[in-house]
Amino acid sequence: MASNSITVRSLLLPQRLAFNSIAGQRSSLISSYGRRNVFFSSQPRSVHLKVSCAAKPETVEKVCKIVKKQLALPDDSNVSGESKFAALGADSLDTVEIVMGLEEEFGIGVEEDSAQSISTVQEAADLIEDIISKQSP
Repeated sequence: MASNSITVRSLLLPQRLAFNSIAGQRSSLISSYGRRNVFFSSQPRSVHLKVSCAAKPETVEKVCKIVKKQLALPDDSNVSGESKFAALGADSLDTVEIVMGLEEEFGIGVEEDSAQSISTVQEAADLIEDIISKQSP
């Protein structure tokens, strides 16, 4: 009969936290002496994070106007920060033309890698403001 070995490690951390690691179970427990327990697992998990710089509303509006113009959309078309270029009917050539229009309007240069990662109006507006902030001293 095979036996499983379990290693227990304890460590006293600042702010009266105790750390116990139990090898073999791929997990750890952090406890603040009974007041609160937090369980962490080292098993892989899928995590999706969305980071948004929250571009100024006027930047988003300008990007919306440029997108409408480049895609020849009617003025009453519903284009917002969440609008995806593909959902608006843009193909890869249209996306290149949108980026060129943005570069001209805002007086910036967009790297090809950055241009290829843009898929929504909000992402475009965030990128524009990021580029502009890096250009400012």
